[in-house]
Amino acid sequence: MQESNKTALLVMDLQNSILQNLEDPKPLLDKVSKAISHARSNGIPVIYVVVSFRPGAPEISESNKAFSRFGKDMWTPEFVAQWQEIHQDVKPDNDEVIVTKRRFSAFTGSDLEVVLRGQGIQHLVLTGISTSGVVLSTLREAADKDYQLTVIEDCCEDRDPEIHQVLTTKVFPSQAEVISLDRWIK
Repeated sequence: MQESNKTALLVMDLQNSILQNLEDPKPLLDKVSKAISHARSNGIPVIYVVVSFRPGAPEISESNKAFSRFGKDMWTPEFVAQWQEIHQDVKPDNDEVIVTKRRFSAFTGSDLEVVLRGQGIQHLVLTGISTSGVVLSTLREAADKDYQLTVIEDCCEDRDPEIHQVLTTKVFPSQAEVISLDRWIK
């Protein structure tokens, strides 16, 4: 698939702390690693997105069902550093941007949009875990912001394969092109 110089690959939430929720993260990591190699060799910026909070988690409201279950006390400086660690198989190069978000969408609480504008990016290629979390939320917000979108469906994963399948075949195609890794790297 041909890409313009206005494209960026987003590698989202591939943190050790999140990957441990998968039964076997290796197939996903192998495919995302290939996508990263393709992007780098074709001059496509790779932007990493991680979810994290400051020590003491002042960003977490008690009314936030998803994040309040973690509690605020666990977010010590040491825990935050460990939590944000990106898996070694897909680690960023020194010059690649890492964006920290505070909710599911890669845009919420982050400077992602400023980074994208700074590089003139208009097309986002989405990868990550989970399909029903960061990928869905980022896709919806990016579509509302008029980005062109591609989802590499086999570079995304969800703990529930049925949810992944429904999203990639029935929901995402209305706002994004959904393709395989093999098709993207051709």
